[in-house]
Amino acid sequence: MTVQTGATATDSSRPASDTQALYQEGIIAGILAAAVVAIWFLIVDSLAGRPFYTPSVLGTALFGRGAGLEKVTVSLGTVAMFTWVHGLIFAALGGIAARLLVVAERNPSLGFGIVLFFVIFQFGFTAAVALVAPAVFTVLGWTSIFVANLLAAATMVVYFRFRHPNVTVRP
Repeated sequence: MTVQTGATATDSSRPASDTQALYQEGIIAGILAAAVVAIWFLIVDSLAGRPFYTPSVLGTALFGRGAGLEKVTVSLGTVAMFTWVHGLIFAALGGIAARLLVVAERNPSLGFGIVLFFVIFQFGFTAAVALVAPAVFTVLGWTSIFVANLLAAATMVVYFRFRHPNVTVRP
């Protein structure tokens, strides 16, 4: 007689505690990156005299289907909903990055391909936003979005470099 426990198989070469720590590390990296982006836009918006404007615009684009982005007013409810989704997405991306980091640790020659994957992913995301909600770039400006994305990527790289100082990437 076979008993099913409902447990799922994990990477057999890593104990469950290592896998859990790996994803926790990824979630932390993602949340740090999301926080850096939020702080960046808070600074940009505050200097323009309209704090929380960017998350209001992005929340309206995400939840309100992008209608009337040019006339958005700051809504703390929209800011909170967008910030929650933003944090979750970045936490998931951090988890993916942490998992791919393990792959690069085992095989350094794959590291460059993983970096290239993230560059292509970033370009694809930017292109998708430009196609689906072009008003976002019009209202917010592509340079501030580009800088925010670079800051997020740099934050994750610095965090992972701190946690994994011996990782090498070979082309």
